[in-house]
Amino acid sequence: MNRSVYSVVLSIAGSDSGGGAGIQGDLKTISALGCFATTAITAVTVQNTMGVTMIHPIPASIVSAQVEAVIEDMKPLAIKIGMVYSAELAHSLVCLLKRYPMIPVVCDPVMVATSGDRLMREDTISVLKEQLFPLAQLVTPNLDEAGILADMDIRNVKDMKLAAEKILLFGSNAVLIKGGHLKGEDLFDVYLNKNGDHNVFHSKAIKTNNTHGTGCSLSSAIASYLALGETMIDAISKARIYLQQAIAHGKDVKTGDGHGPLNHFFDPEKLRIKK
Repeated sequence: MNRSVYSVVLSIAGSDSGGGAGIQGDLKTISALGCFATTAITAVTVQNTMGVTMIHPIPASIVSAQVEAVIEDMKPLAIKIGMVYSAELAHSLVCLLKRYPMIPVVCDPVMVATSGDRLMREDTISVLKEQLFPLAQLVTPNLDEAGILADMDIRNVKDMKLAAEKILLFGSNAVLIKGGHLKGEDLFDVYLNKNGDHNVFHSKAIKTNNTHGTGCSLSSAIASYLALGETMIDAISKARIYLQQAIAHGKDVKTGDGHGPLNHFFDPEKLRIKK
């Protein structure tokens, strides 16, 4: 007898009490795209649209146990990794994920929040580069993160391409540098994989202050489309379209006094927006 199954996606990330990014943003994105979202919480953050005020890391053993519990029972078709606060946790995840090489991993190296708050200890970066990136099908740093990883200033698309080449040397299958912080009306994301295939994705910038969680949502959207059977390029393309729509539908909504969230479900009635 044939049985229906969900396309399960596992998000390994921090909790955002403001609901726009991290685990909460991933849950919304994965669900909006028709997959079943599972989670392993790496840290509890105290934050809202104005910024992060406290971080409580979850012990590495508890995080790894969450991951293993989900993988062994629910068989995720893709994994998204976001906030990894400590080197100990990064190493623990590496040891665990080596046992499941068949599951594609999208690694979003969350180092700094939209508000500018640090979300990763300094000693974690080397573990990510040397041990976690080689397990990833895709690494998705933003401009600031790519600059740290490649040890260079990034001012334009040419710089993004050079940074992608440098980051790829750490061993991941592919890298996508997100250019949302570039100034101008045009946005560019640069993709490069280990076979030399490259692509520059282009879109128009949307003028809004509601950009909290864009990086988390993009990476979890890519993981969702991979879980649904899309190729990497198609997964990125469709995830970018989804993100543009989520930004566009939430650009004029007032939520808090800082960087507001996206509209992950595109339906103002469901969010009960007050005019």
